[in-house]
Amino acid sequence: MASDSSNKAIYAAMGANLAIAITKFLAASITGSSAMISEGIHSIVDTVDQLVLLLGIRRSQKPADASHPFGYGQELYFWTFIVALLVFALGGGMSIYQGIIHLINPSPLEDPKWNYIVLAIAILLEGFSWIVALREFLPTKGKQNFWQAIKNSKDPTVLTILFEDTAAILGLFVAFIGIFLGHLFNNVYFDGIASIIIGIILAIVAVVLARESKGLLVGESAAPKTIANIRSLSKTEPGVKEVIRILTMQLAPQEVLLNLEIQFAQNLTGEEIALTVESLEIKIRQMHPEIKQIFIEAKSLAAARKTSQIPQ
Repeated sequence: MASDSSNKAIYAAMGANLAIAITKFLAASITGSSAMISEGIHSIVDTVDQLVLLLGIRRSQKPADASHPFGYGQELYFWTFIVALLVFALGGGMSIYQGIIHLINPSPLEDPKWNYIVLAIAILLEGFSWIVALREFLPTKGKQNFWQAIKNSKDPTVLTILFEDTAAILGLFVAFIGIFLGHLFNNVYFDGIASIIIGIILAIVAVVLARESKGLLVGESAAPKTIANIRSLSKTEPGVKEVIRILTMQLAPQEVLLNLEIQFAQNLTGEEIALTVESLEIKIRQMHPEIKQIFIEAKSLAAARKTSQIPQ
């Protein structure tokens, strides 16, 4: 399930985005800035996204039942994918549309003072939200570089907030540059161009989020380090002759399903095989508490039982 750190990042981002959206639309109504309208839309979409993520977390915590014996953990991945679609369609699409409309029918900018004040406030609030998300993400990074950590992350909530806040900060700087250049050169088209660039940034972020969510949604394996540890642990058991295959599936950020195919030593009795399996399950759960479901397939079980029945 999603951790408390995920909820912390979501609530921080939602509060910041709601306040920012109100101030952006007020500034846009006063100055007529297309870039500020795009930024307002962006903040509204981000606020809706955080509500959708909270819905996903809540639904993913439903207990397992007959129709979903492994629980509802993957609902979180589904709703994260929906967030990516919202960012692309509403955030990116609407911003690009707004920019094109402004280029076709440009309107003169009014006093930019309010835009600059709002942008400064928004950068501070988005920066706070970004720092909260980054602090929650860094402990999961370990020794990996940022891209490896992003690729291997199994909790899409913090990742989504971090990406959205990064896009928001970039968008704010683009809006600032567009408004500043528009007034500096007395050219209304800079504002529309800034709006289109903001839309492109959002579209890129949406594609990255969709790609990461899709991998988890369709059945992504556990981290390579986890699989390597399972293999090493299995080989420490005296009764294990060979680890044939390890199959894992990420069911939720902190929930993994494991199917382990093992060849046991031929001289083991049925009781000894059972004790080996029990010992191995305990070791795996101690090192990886996120592995909730363990299925061990004993390839040589039948042979072992026959051997144990032969008179000595």
